[in-house]
Amino acid sequence: MTASKSELYRELAEQLAALLIGERDRIANAANMAALLYHGLPDVNWAGFYFRQGGVLVLGPFQGRPACVRIPLGQGVCGTAAVRAATVLVRDVHTFPGHIACDPASSSELVVPLIEAGAVSGVFDLDSPLVGRFDEVDQMGCEQLAALYVDHHRRYPG
Repeated sequence: MTASKSELYRELAEQLAALLIGERDRIANAANMAALLYHGLPDVNWAGFYFRQGGVLVLGPFQGRPACVRIPLGQGVCGTAAVRAATVLVRDVHTFPGHIACDPASSSELVVPLIEAGAVSGVFDLDSPLVGRFDEVDQMGCEQLAALYVDHHRRYPG
């Protein structure tokens, strides 16, 4: 299972790199990345971005049910990942203090911060209806995908 999951993330990285080529617009690339992971990963019910605006994270491109529009830094899984500037993997969101339930069907969550020039510019968020859906392989794979997105926009600012 782990080997096939690692291979899936390698394939998703190749597909994301191909989608990014020649496109400088951050929002367009975020939209394609969210769609790629929403449709490319099994058992995911939400995939998307929140971008930092001052002391809040504001909803960006996503796939899934309508979501919370603004999340204060430090609140919920997304706000916690942004404040820590580190990935937060939650096996069961119902046990996470202060979890913000945008979709009551979500049971596990993985949030990867987008770090640009040493500061968090936003987060990439994945939700699943399954408890324990995300593990360390997912974390590493999503961190690599987020790094591809960030690095592309560092090299080719829009």
